[in-house]
Amino acid sequence: MRNQHHLIKDQSFLITGGASLVGSHIADELLAQGAKEVRLFDNFSLGTTSAIAHLLNNPRAPLIRGDVLRMNELIDAAKGVDGVFAMAGFLTIPMAKDPVLGVSVNTMGMVNTLEACRINGVRRIVFSSSVATYGNPIATPVEEAAPYRYEALQPPSLLYGASKLMGEALCAQYSKAYGLEFNVLRFSSVYGERQHARALNAVFVAQVCDKVRAGLAPVIGGDGSEVHDYVYVTDVAQACALAMTSYSHGHILNIATGIDTTHTAVAEIALKICGRTDLKPKYQADTRTVKPAAGSVLGFSREAAKNNIDWEPKVDIQSGITRLIEWQKKVSH
Repeated sequence: MRNQHHLIKDQSFLITGGASLVGSHIADELLAQGAKEVRLFDNFSLGTTSAIAHLLNNPRAPLIRGDVLRMNELIDAAKGVDGVFAMAGFLTIPMAKDPVLGVSVNTMGMVNTLEACRINGVRRIVFSSSVATYGNPIATPVEEAAPYRYEALQPPSLLYGASKLMGEALCAQYSKAYGLEFNVLRFSSVYGERQHARALNAVFVAQVCDKVRAGLAPVIGGDGSEVHDYVYVTDVAQACALAMTSYSHGHILNIATGIDTTHTAVAEIALKICGRTDLKPKYQADTRTVKPAAGSVLGFSREAAKNNIDWEPKVDIQSGITRLIEWQKKVSH
């Protein structure tokens, strides 16, 4: 490894949005590495106890019902922790349904989280940002210095990307003013076990797998050429752990595979895994009220994450969809 890392063993951490897809997997990763305590902070407006059902009786993973819009609850929850993972936030679909609350959570919620870190003398915060901060990028590869191209974005996507940029700027401001260490991670489309229905892009993978398992042809809105960079949730959790432990900090990093996968390719992979090559994808008009910024090329670079925190994805799209299908089978019984 190029970079040195702090140890997770015997350390205490707080995860806001701890009952989310990513939050629950970060908890698994930290506990596996010997963390003394991993506090799961969530108000369950978006997260669910099903995501953390396996942790509910674990004394090292206490559940704290709290809201990032109530600073006193965050201050109490962050007492004595070494690091905070700021995962609480509205994604694009919830943002479209309630923009006032979404903007509040993604901006004032981050102010409160950072204040709780400052007051408690927390060493480092890891913030979950998004590749939505690029909007509609034009140059490839898309590196972290690429500007936010918001022209032609739908309002919820624009609000979401802008709110994440606010969170990034707040991290940098608190670092400059108070010495709080930070790493910002811009996630691409995260999918995997415990998948929920709130992610604009990744939910398509889960829907396709559900259809194929039921013996039905997967349905694709549009011509199937829309691409996403699908990154598996365990890889994302490992990236978060490395961003917390690396001696290197003050970075904004893409957490992506660097591989574009079309909707048609997702469907074909699911059909092959389930042995249903007799079925073919069905194409229909794209009726989504909220559509992603993605076109037919993305090309996110992951070089900075490799160079700064030693992160590389381990789970390719075929392996990831296989694991997602196995999980769906398990929970459907």
